[in-house]
Amino acid sequence: MGGQLSLWQQSFPPKPQWGVNDIPDLTGKVILVTGKTGIGKETVKHLLAHNAKVYLAARSAQRANEAIAELKNETGKQAIFLQLDLSDISAVRKSAQEFLSKESQLHVLINNAGVMVPPKEQVTVQTYDMQFGTNVIGNYLSSSGHWLLTELLLPALFAATDASPSHEKARIVTGLDFDPLADGPTRTRYGELELYNKSKFGNVDVACELARRYGDKIVSTSLNPGNIRTELQRSMPGWQSTIVNRIMYPPSKGALTQLYCVTAPSAVDANGKFFIPWALASRTRPL
Repeated sequence: MGGQLSLWQQSFPPKPQWGVNDIPDLTGKVILVTGKTGIGKETVKHLLAHNAKVYLAARSAQRANEAIAELKNETGKQAIFLQLDLSDISAVRKSAQEFLSKESQLHVLINNAGVMVPPKEQVTVQTYDMQFGTNVIGNYLSSSGHWLLTELLLPALFAATDASPSHEKARIVTGLDFDPLADGPTRTRYGELELYNKSKFGNVDVACELARRYGDKIVSTSLNPGNIRTELQRSMPGWQSTIVNRIMYPPSKGALTQLYCVTAPSAVDANGKFFIPWALASRTRPL
């Protein structure tokens, strides 16, 4: 019953009490957002509008640059493209190296990009399940996806903390049976949606572990952005996406919670917490 009530509350949240007009001036802040469409694009828009220096990390240079051009028309500010393929360990390492060659500090990392219910036969370059490898980490020893990206960028996150007033910390938000889910019988016995759910729980697990390890230096939170109408549903069957889209909100709503987590002064004390729509602290299932 508790799980059903929580699902209902997160699917039909109350009117938000915090909005983009509450975002403070972000001049001097360096922020990296993964994902070029939907929630990611909407997030970048509001960060640019409040004077942050924003890197938009995505796999497709063409589509990312199209988004950057559109955002410049809307905000008058220019985001910076960073090539990033979360499904390939070597590509993630290359992206992190490129970022660190340009910036010594990273004030905010928003792990926003992801995939949802692609065909089960799709795997990452290193043959992890595509959803788990992209959305989360592969595993802690030979990590891929967002865990590896975060791990490689920790020096810049720590440097931002060291250079800030004592009350400020760099922030990370990650928008999940912890199995490496390498391709094989263990992975293929799960359905696409179950694999997606595992990847989401892995995101929460990673965020909590970052908070536990580095809570004196960074603020790490995880969240459910809400039922948001984006390209994330592109792999769903047509009949299913039609039904789902009827109860979904626009990306502008989906960006609210992660914008709160990374910009609101009150969220600096939210280390390890899980947030639900719209910008409300909640609880996760025990890890």
